[in-house]
Amino acid sequence: PNAETLGKGSLPLTVDLAGDAETGLVGYRAKTHTGLIDVDNVGGYATDEFWERVYASKRRNLILDPDDFYILASKETVSVPPDHAAEMVAYDTLVGEFRVHYAGFFDPGFGFAPDGKARARAVLEVRSHDVPFILEDGQIVGRLVFERMLAVPEKLYGTGIGSNYQRQGLALGKHFRP
Repeated sequence: PNAETLGKGSLPLTVDLAGDAETGLVGYRAKTHTGLIDVDNVGGYATDEFWERVYASKRRNLILDPDDFYILASKETVSVPPDHAAEMVAYDTLVGEFRVHYAGFFDPGFGFAPDGKARARAVLEVRSHDVPFILEDGQIVGRLVFERMLAVPEKLYGTGIGSNYQRQGLALGKHFRP
């Protein structure tokens, strides 16, 4: 974010339903009735055992099935400065019964690079409630609210501390392998 964005305190985020240029992948939908996951078993689970891949449609939209859980990504890349943290909040709860901010906290330094370029897209954990909900490519689904830290942390979020998510795009948790 730039100084103006930080001054206003928030940055809108939109959903990417155009998909990967080569594969057309836009996200994942959790399968129902799968086995349990041992959180200590990093890389121990095949993606296809727990997730269905979701691909771009010709209309670049996605109909969210009620109560299904999706992993999608923002169109924008995000960079949280070292002296800030951010939280994803609902854009407008009046636009429909869906929630997009289950994984809503962004640590100081998320996506940050010394050259000022944002390096990571926000991963969106999305669920529709009660009725189907149509998402369209580029639709605003949330916003990042920035808060200044009292001090810059001694260790910043990122690869220097072994983070799996510093320069991510669309990604599942570290427990799943492609």
